[in-house]
Amino acid sequence: MGRNQRAESSGLISCVVCAVIGYFAMTMFRTYAPAIWQLTQRTFTACSGIAAGCAVVSFIIGYTHFSRSLREKHHWYLVVRRLFEVLALSVVYGSTIFLTSFMFLDMINSLMGKTMTGYLPAICAAFSGIVGYLTFVQAELMNAKTLASLLPFFIIAGVSTAGSTSDDPYWANNNFSQLGDRTTFAARMFNSTLMLGGICIIIISYFAISELVANYRQRLRWHGDETKLGSGPIPHFVPRTVILGILLTLAGIEFFGIGMFRYTPHPVLHNVFARSLPGVMGILMLALPWLAPQLSKAVYVISDLAIVVCAYTGIIWLEGENTLTNVEAFAGLLFLGWFVVFTRQIAAIETDRVQAQLLHAQYDVAASGNDADAMRTVPIPVNVPVTRASKDDVEAAKTAGSGATDDDHSKSGRHHWLRWLPSRHHSAIETKPVDSSLESRLASDQ
Repeated sequence: MGRNQRAESSGLISCVVCAVIGYFAMTMFRTYAPAIWQLTQRTFTACSGIAAGCAVVSFIIGYTHFSRSLREKHHWYLVVRRLFEVLALSVVYGSTIFLTSFMFLDMINSLMGKTMTGYLPAICAAFSGIVGYLTFVQAELMNAKTLASLLPFFIIAGVSTAGSTSDDPYWANNNFSQLGDRTTFAARMFNSTLMLGGICIIIISYFAISELVANYRQRLRWHGDETKLGSGPIPHFVPRTVILGILLTLAGIEFFGIGMFRYTPHPVLHNVFARSLPGVMGILMLALPWLAPQLSKAVYVISDLAIVVCAYTGIIWLEGENTLTNVEAFAGLLFLGWFVVFTRQIAAIETDRVQAQLLHAQYDVAASGNDADAMRTVPIPVNVPVTRASKDDVEAAKTAGSGATDDDHSKSGRHHWLRWLPSRHHSAIETKPVDSSLESRLASDQ
């Protein structure tokens, strides 16, 4: 079986196991839990916690069981980094599934009423099985696009649940801080959502910055300073990347601070985090073309448009024709949407990089062996030049008397960079067979 088929098959096994665990865990909770925990919202909390626990365990198993980094003996920092990634991604998945499950349970309860109590073990089993399957498959085929798509569901689920369960019917007349400025379950849900959302933004930003650095290293290794097939180094790349990472981290910290410090006991700290967030968002969107020049121009246009729309809604609020709650909700959703677009752009860069690595490796092996059949079956990487080391080898071979000229190659009708390919007799590259698992290993270690 291939990698994708193995992931689907293992996901089905995880689905069955998690469903069984969820059913018996919820049954035991209903039987042995104290009376205070038999209340509706606490029962929903337990059910969501069971589903989130099954999802986290399934994700960890799926993410690590084929990982070679955890078995490194000489490079301990790779083990530490992979453990940090596992912990960070587990927090993202666990938080998202907990809040999403609670939102669905609240919706089902509003439809079924008290009759839902007898179905809780079955509902918990269904939720646990579904999330067990999804997390295992996504862990096997993890990419940044999947990770970025979780954040809106996470934030919307938490805020919607908090708003629907709040005992203050007038919280929307003022601002969102009023929703979290209490000690009720809804307020705790809202504040916890903001804190976990800030942590998720920081975690996803870490993966995005790491991919930008990896892509830039490949760009230097393949294109360098002298080739004409690609652009050279990005000026001030390190300061740009550091500033981008700081701004993204500050955005996550401010989300965390808004939820951590409620307005009533901590008005100064709450206002510091709440009022500085729009400034960080504005700087991040306006300076994006300089901070991340690898992105497409469409992202820059969308960023500028988001700034204009947010400014317009703010002006309407100052004129008294809109509430601050609507402005905050619109700006928050717009920032989350922008963040998803940003991370999906990074994910697209990652996908292109992995494909380029695979194509480059296959073509180098075929070219070094001068295998005519392999050369016909492997496509020519038009946008991926050979390394400068290979170019130097070819120039040395030409000097030694290969006899080939540029005119001869231009008349042959081949692509212009094929003249850099070394022949069988002059190549310094060792011939190695193509590894059939090259694609899966490249994808699993990114």
